[in-house]
Amino acid sequence: MYRVFASRALRAKSLCDKSSTSLASLTLSRLNHSIPFATVDAEELSGSHPAEVQSFVQGKWIGSSNHNTLLDPLNGEPFIKVAEVDESGTQPFVDSLSQCPKHGLHNPFKSPERYLLYGDISTKAAHMLALPKVADFFARLIQRVAPKSYQQAAGEVFVTRKFLENFCGDQVRFLARSFAIPGNHLGQQSHGYRWPYGPVTIVTPFNFPLEIPLLQLMGALYMGNKPLLKVDSKVSIVMEQMMRLLHYCGLPAEDVDFINSDGKTMNKILLEANPRMTLFTGSSRVAEKLALDLKGRIRLEDAGFDWKVLGPDVQEVDYVAWQCDQDAYACSGQKCSAQSMLFVHENWSKTPLVSKLKELAERRKLEDLTIGPVLTFTTEAMLEHMENLLQIPGSKLLFGGKELKNHSIPSIYGALEPTAVYVPIEEILKDNKTYELVTKEIFGPFQIVTEYKKDQLPLVLDALERMHAHLTAAVVSNDPIFLQEVIGNSVNGTTYAGLRGRTTGAPQNHWFGPAGDPRGAGIGTPEAIKLVWSCHREVIYDYGPVPQGWELPPST
Repeated sequence: MYRVFASRALRAKSLCDKSSTSLASLTLSRLNHSIPFATVDAEELSGSHPAEVQSFVQGKWIGSSNHNTLLDPLNGEPFIKVAEVDESGTQPFVDSLSQCPKHGLHNPFKSPERYLLYGDISTKAAHMLALPKVADFFARLIQRVAPKSYQQAAGEVFVTRKFLENFCGDQVRFLARSFAIPGNHLGQQSHGYRWPYGPVTIVTPFNFPLEIPLLQLMGALYMGNKPLLKVDSKVSIVMEQMMRLLHYCGLPAEDVDFINSDGKTMNKILLEANPRMTLFTGSSRVAEKLALDLKGRIRLEDAGFDWKVLGPDVQEVDYVAWQCDQDAYACSGQKCSAQSMLFVHENWSKTPLVSKLKELAERRKLEDLTIGPVLTFTTEAMLEHMENLLQIPGSKLLFGGKELKNHSIPSIYGALEPTAVYVPIEEILKDNKTYELVTKEIFGPFQIVTEYKKDQLPLVLDALERMHAHLTAAVVSNDPIFLQEVIGNSVNGTTYAGLRGRTTGAPQNHWFGPAGDPRGAGIGTPEAIKLVWSCHREVIYDYGPVPQGWELPPST
């Protein structure tokens, strides 16, 4: 795949001379016969065939004189121009959000037919993503901006489609199911309803350009909110095309706004528009800033330093090694659920586990994007972190630790072999400074490995207790007593337990999100949608009749 993209990108060394408007027109005419909504060609996207990304507000697509030119993460050529809204252009977005009332675009008492509308939209969008040419279009577009293997990119499209299938027909209105409780007297009943927030905002990262923003966007819409969506500009072209698909499938143009901007501009909109709720997926640092700026009106799915514990019962070494490799290094480790730390019971040291991990890591190649560019850490930053770890007594490099060979990845990104560093568990817990160093999240193909003896499980549990992020975890064991001990003394919101335990995987069929934080967000399931995108409203009906012979009572 890399060779295909690179060869196409090298056909010309400069941007094509045609204007972006004429380029879009040519692209549309070429694509209309097969993909009616698309305005780019994922196969041709390159320095010689660049694309432009627009924003959408108040029912229309808009450009900007302020462009953020993105470099191809595989060869450094400028290949996408993102028309970013600057601080002088925020007012239409503020006005659009402000026009949405607090009670939302629909709720159980207002425009209930819109629940059915969104069931229909989901049906049509799911059908579109089921078309092989459309699924392939999005998978390849994802690969161009967030390079990962075709299987990983196609898996993201598949999960997105299955999510939409889950909310076809009447399933959207079932999200708003209410309940009733008998009252204290005749004519009185209390009813509980799920109520929208109204104007809301969604901010999502680069690593899942389609799945995260689409699932959160649709959840917000299902419950009656009006969202403003911002996706990391490095990958926003994917969601821009998905917005066009949704419009093609009947999404009302005024229901969603879509913005490309830098963080400072988006922060300005959040402060001025005062959305009733914001969903943020991204770094802990930004999450904490937004929590303060927005006075707590926020749900977070922030950083995850995710761990896996291998229990005392050794079995299926080949399978466990493969799953560890997938968890640590698929998508070049750029998953919020990636395996960051592996706790290995001493019984596993008698097996070839580590050597198998090394062999599996060495299979990963840039040519098929099973290893690729790291978009938020440079090579130098990752190698510096590795050298700092290797200063810890007893630590050693297990494998990797070198820059990828024969690549043309630009220096603003990272290019690192899949890497694992061993650190003794006693050293990890020796002092806070060392612990903070070891548990620093490197959003790339990098993991810590440590070993514990049969009487050192309390040390492992102490290490887990001291972690700040509690997103995913895995306890690889079929020993029910061991599982009970580890699960009962840990927090992570999405925990996989058993021989096939993993840390990665956010399918549409189970909750995915952190625990231990009242601001924690979920994604994908009815429970997640109701938690994040609606609040509880109680309406108490009290029709009477007033008791016969009622008299005015004394003041109380």
